[in-house]
Amino acid sequence: MRGRLTLGLALLRTVGLGTLGLLLFNPTRSRPAGASAPPLVLLDASLSMRGTNGPWHAALDSARRLAGPGGGAIWRFGDAVTAFDTSPPAAGASRLAPALAAAGARGGPVVVVTDGAIDDTIDLPPDLRRRPRIVVLPRAPFFDAYVAAVDAPRRVSAADTIRLRVAYGIAGVRAAIAARTATLTVSSGGRRLTAHDVALPDSGSLTTELEFPAVRLPAGWSALEVRLEGAGDAEPRDDARRVAIDVSPQPTVVVLGAPPDWESRFFAKTIADVARVPVKVFIETEPGRWRDGATLAPVAGAAVVRAAAGARLLALLGDPRRLAAYRRRTGLIVWPLSAERAGDWYVDPPPASPLAGALAGIAWDSLPPAAALADLPADSGGVVLLTARLARRGSPRPLAVLHDSAGARQVTIAAAGLWRWGFRGGAPGEAYRAFVAAVTDWLLGTSALGAGRVEPLTTEAANGTPLLWRWTGRDVPRPLPIVLESLGGARGDTLRFDAQGQAVLRLPPDAYRWRLPDGKERGLVIVEEYSDEWRPAAVTVAPQAGESSVGRVAVAARDRWWLFALAIAAFAGEWAWRRRQGLP
Repeated sequence: MRGRLTLGLALLRTVGLGTLGLLLFNPTRSRPAGASAPPLVLLDASLSMRGTNGPWHAALDSARRLAGPGGGAIWRFGDAVTAFDTSPPAAGASRLAPALAAAGARGGPVVVVTDGAIDDTIDLPPDLRRRPRIVVLPRAPFFDAYVAAVDAPRRVSAADTIRLRVAYGIAGVRAAIAARTATLTVSSGGRRLTAHDVALPDSGSLTTELEFPAVRLPAGWSALEVRLEGAGDAEPRDDARRVAIDVSPQPTVVVLGAPPDWESRFFAKTIADVARVPVKVFIETEPGRWRDGATLAPVAGAAVVRAAAGARLLALLGDPRRLAAYRRRTGLIVWPLSAERAGDWYVDPPPASPLAGALAGIAWDSLPPAAALADLPADSGGVVLLTARLARRGSPRPLAVLHDSAGARQVTIAAAGLWRWGFRGGAPGEAYRAFVAAVTDWLLGTSALGAGRVEPLTTEAANGTPLLWRWTGRDVPRPLPIVLESLGGARGDTLRFDAQGQAVLRLPPDAYRWRLPDGKERGLVIVEEYSDEWRPAAVTVAPQAGESSVGRVAVAARDRWWLFALAIAAFAGEWAWRRRQGLP
């Protein structure tokens, strides 16, 4: 009897201590999650779902059925992840990765309902790609002809010829009776400007050029439509692209390069970007022989003289002797690209000058050096804008000088190789933009530049994608009301800028003339009917059952209540047994 009592007490003590040790160490293991977890359905809400042969209604029914009556959730995905609603798809992209990442944080079974044309398939992590069940409702094949892209100048003068580079092609299954030729037309405001017959490829895309005189357009902003007609395809919404073009009576800026150089090329591109005015470039390939800087077509010397005389700003880049005949008193940039003092000339922070404030904030130590520096003649009336030192040593030498005498403004730039700032991009690229913008602003005046607090980063946006805006004011970005007028009427909205000074505005397809009600800023932006989603696309994801419909969860020892009960029962039983036997 006594031996049995000792064995029983030892057994209770062992069970209690073992259970207590298990709870202290708290080991975990994974097990399948409960089958009762509600499913999460990710519904593809890109435009392709309601395009030609799009399975939107079937996908909507499938999503509701898969969510079930047990409280399953439905999320829409496209270019972003949004809550479920039954409105037609409007997203201009099919990106699944953000939706799967958000679903992974939620847990539980995940089901994807899509037409299979996912844009970011190659970016999906393997674990996220294996996990969900995927239901693919592919679009039935169809024939489609489309205009893929239009490359056009943004700002031209009335005397220019507008040249459009148009990419067009076909996709899908081509019927035997489908047309082999079509017509590319260019129109504005319902008026046809030009047309050109083109041959349709057997597959893929081709590129052609269309041109017409800019005088056919009114002064100011116009919306051009390039349309592919007569192809006989099943999807008409991608048969046209639209672009915005600003026509000015005459070039505001004329750049003469003699001889042509990288400096003149980068300067012309940058000044057209920051000043938002028409820029005309002429290059003298040989003494007395001028060519158009954009097309390399020969230009008569008299035409160059007229353009230089009529421009509000004239930039002379190159050999001063070859350009001496075009000098004038005001609105002039003189940039002698000579190599009198070759070497690495590093630019110093700007001294006090009328443009010092516009150049503030530039990291001058991070800029690549100029390749050479010309000696500028002594001029007591000039104001030094920038200086440079050879290998960061010695006394500074003038790099850019401002001249303002009786309202006649000129700028002389003595450095060669500043184009490398713009070529490198990043901080040097922004420094080059700021330098060109400051000089141009001082020569023309702020009103001539059309400067303001905000400008559109994209003047055209495809259907389902937002228009991007950039804060260009010198103060802190703040919300701005904006008025947008189209054929459908006027509407108001608000531009709300983020920490990077950018704002997003989503609009339905149309051409909008915008303005700020409390300022002079105005322009034209276009949201196209076109979208890549309308075109037939390859199925990039295949149906799959997924790794597990319920997933797995981690369970720790302390998550099991009965271990606590077992430890309490073992210690309480041992104590009661010992008290009954009169043991301590």
